[in-house]
Amino acid sequence: MTHSTWSRREVLTAMAAGAVCGLAPAIGRSGSAGLLLRDVLLVDGTGAPGRRTDVLVQGDRVERIGRISAGSARGARIVEGGGRVLAPGFIDIHTHGDPLRDDYAGFLAMGVTTIVLGQDGGSPALPDGEATGLPAWLDAVDAAAIDVNVATLSGHGALRRQARIDDETRRPSDAGLERMRALLEADLRAGSHGLSTGLEYVPGIYAELRELAALGPTVARHGGVAMSHMRSEDDDKVRQSIEEHIAASRPARTHISHLKMMYAKGEAPAESLLAFLHDKRRAGVPLTADAYPYIAGYTGIAILFPEWTLPPADYAAVRAARRDELAAYLEARVARRGGPEALLFGSAPHAGKTLAQAAAEADGGFVDFLIALGPGGGSGAHFTMDEALQSRLLLDPIVGICTDGSPGMRHPRATGTYARWIGEYAVAGKLPLEEAVRKATGLPASVMGFADRGVIRPGASADLVLFDPARVRARSDYVDPFARAEGFDLVVANGRPAFENRERVGKAGRLLRRGADVR
Repeated sequence: MTHSTWSRREVLTAMAAGAVCGLAPAIGRSGSAGLLLRDVLLVDGTGAPGRRTDVLVQGDRVERIGRISAGSARGARIVEGGGRVLAPGFIDIHTHGDPLRDDYAGFLAMGVTTIVLGQDGGSPALPDGEATGLPAWLDAVDAAAIDVNVATLSGHGALRRQARIDDETRRPSDAGLERMRALLEADLRAGSHGLSTGLEYVPGIYAELRELAALGPTVARHGGVAMSHMRSEDDDKVRQSIEEHIAASRPARTHISHLKMMYAKGEAPAESLLAFLHDKRRAGVPLTADAYPYIAGYTGIAILFPEWTLPPADYAAVRAARRDELAAYLEARVARRGGPEALLFGSAPHAGKTLAQAAAEADGGFVDFLIALGPGGGSGAHFTMDEALQSRLLLDPIVGICTDGSPGMRHPRATGTYARWIGEYAVAGKLPLEEAVRKATGLPASVMGFADRGVIRPGASADLVLFDPARVRARSDYVDPFARAEGFDLVVANGRPAFENRERVGKAGRLLRRGADVR
C-alpha cells in the first residue's frame, strides 16, 4: 500500500479550489465518443496521493488519464470536475437483497457501484416454481436490467439444504458432504465468487468444523474467497471463532464479515484483536475483514434466544416445558446486550419502538414479551458495540468498508454508510482521504479478486464516483433510515451515468461472474 502524505489542510484547500471552479452537478450532453471528466482530483483506489488531472472514458473503460483537450475527445460528454474528487465506484463487500426485485438507488446515491450478495450462509435464488439453485439465478440476473454491478457468494446453509441435509444434523454423512461439494462446484463454475457461512444462524449453528472444512479446498481450487458471519462475536469468544473460520477456509482466502467485539469497550481491546489478526497474516494466513461505521447491528431477535429454542425445535413445546429456564436466559442475555432499551425494532408491528417501549405497550415485562414473540417474532437494530472500539477496527488497513445493508432495511447503514465514512472519518481527519477511498474500493476488489474494478487506471472498467468531500452527508438515522445520502454528484457504472442530480438516471449494472471478471 502507498501511504499518502496529503494533509487535512490540503484536502480542505483542494475542496475550496473546487468550489471556486464550480461544484454544481455536472452538465453536458452524452456523446457517442464517451465521457471526459476534466480537472478532477483523482483518488484512484490504490492509496496513492490524489492528483489533479483529466480522465477519458470510452465505452465501458477508462481510456486515458492526463491532460486531455476537448478536441482530442471530440463528441464526448464533458463533465467539468472543478477540483472535485473522482474515485472508483465503491464496492460493498457485504450486502443483502436481490436486484431482480429490489431498488438499489439508495446505494447508488452513496456512490456504490458494486454489491456482493450471498452472505451469512444464504444464496440468492429464484422464487419457488422456477428453476432452482444459484446458477439459474445468475442467468436471470445476467439477462436483467439492474441498478448496480452484482457479484455473489454461495451460502453454506443453502448448499446444505439443497444437499437434503436436515437443519439439526450435526454430522452429515460422507455422501451428504459430497453432495454439498458437488453443488458448490457447480455454483463456482457458474460464476460464484466463493463461500459464505452464517454460524450464528440456522442451519450454520449446527455445522461442525469437519463439515465446514470439507468445502475449503473446492473454494480454493477456483480462486474463491471464504467469508463468515462467525460462530460468535463476543469479546471472550471472537478469537476462537476466528481460529475456526481460518481452519474451515483452508486453503482458500479467509475474510471476516462485519468485524466487531461485543461487550468490550475502548481502543485497547481493538488493538489486541488487530494484533491477533496481523499475527495470523505474518504466519501466512491470507486474512482480511470488513466493518461498517455504526454501533448497532441489525438482525432477527432469534439472536437473543438459546439454541435449544431454534428451528427445528418445536418452540411451543419448549416454551411450555422450559419457560422458567427460558425466562432466566432471556433476562440475562438482554441485560448483557445493554437492556431492553438497546433493541430498536425494525419490523412490523413494532417498528420504531424499543423492546422496552413495545413491552410496556403490551402491559408486560420485556421477558414475557419476548417469550410471546418467539425467535421468529421480528428483527431490529441491536446497540451492542462501543464507538471507540469499532472506530479503531475500521481504521486498520486490512479492514474494508461494507454496509451489511439491503434496500428497505430500517437501519441507516443501508443508505448512509459511505457518506458517513467519508464525512466522519476522512474529512474529520481520522485517516487520509486516499486511504478511506482505498478501503472502499481497491481493498474489497482485491479481496474479491476483481481484475479491473476498484481502481482507476487505463483499461479498467469505468465505475466512477465524482464528489466534493465537504458536501458529502449521511442524512439517514434510526428514526428515518431511508433518507438518501447527499454529495455524490455523479455515479458512473460501466461507463454510463447511473446516478446524477440526486436521481437514478439509468440501469447500468452488470452481473460479475467469477472467471469472467476476476484475476
